[in-house]
Amino acid sequence: MPPLFSLLVKAPLILLSTIVMGTISVAISLFDRDGRRQHAISRNWAKQLLLIGGISVRIRGLEQLDSGANYVFAGNHLSLFDTPVVLAMIPRQFLFLVNAKYVKLPFLGTHLRRSGHFSVDTADTRGSLKIMTEAARRIVDKRLSVLLFPEGRRSSNGELGDFKEGAAYIAIKAQVPVIPFALSGTREALPVGSLHLKGVPVHFVLGEPIPTAGLTLKDREELTALLRERILALREQAAAEAPEMAGVGRS
Repeated sequence: MPPLFSLLVKAPLILLSTIVMGTISVAISLFDRDGRRQHAISRNWAKQLLLIGGISVRIRGLEQLDSGANYVFAGNHLSLFDTPVVLAMIPRQFLFLVNAKYVKLPFLGTHLRRSGHFSVDTADTRGSLKIMTEAARRIVDKRLSVLLFPEGRRSSNGELGDFKEGAAYIAIKAQVPVIPFALSGTREALPVGSLHLKGVPVHFVLGEPIPTAGLTLKDREELTALLRERILALREQAAAEAPEMAGVGRS
């Protein structure tokens, strides 16, 4: 019964929300030059999805954010539902680095393109480098932040995978701090390959900023290693704070 409820009730409501909010976002994009209204619509959409899914989020570490600063946010990637969580909970305008395949989706893809998010083809190394350089330039020129998942893909087993150097590259190029973060519970909410969205609690922890002032691109490997270490520690902390998540949830 719970999987059937997700399929017949939650999934259509999520699809409807995506179509409606995506259409509004595209219409707003015609006169929203700085993308702030579109980001507000995205946050509203994300909160709707959390409500539909019956998912509660406990977030810690927002005090780490300086209201006048821009960042590269980087964290672990467990589920497609990571995106609504970070959108709903981070009170800051930021752009995503997303896999090119998602930009091809109806409504969502149109919104991503019109909102200025960065489409990355992981098979195109030269193209990816240009995108990361453009992301760094946008941080500096537009006073925006950028968010990405350094693993490059969702973890199928919940373990933290190897990191790509994109987060370090962008942060060093823009000379802005990296904010490591960790999610716990989103994999239980929506496992890889599943359509059954469960109403489980999610923990979201933001860590201390990692400064990049004075670093050069030669330091990106070391920064990537440090970032992975910080995210691993935050992930363990988030999981320890939510022992009730194991096998427990609402449909």
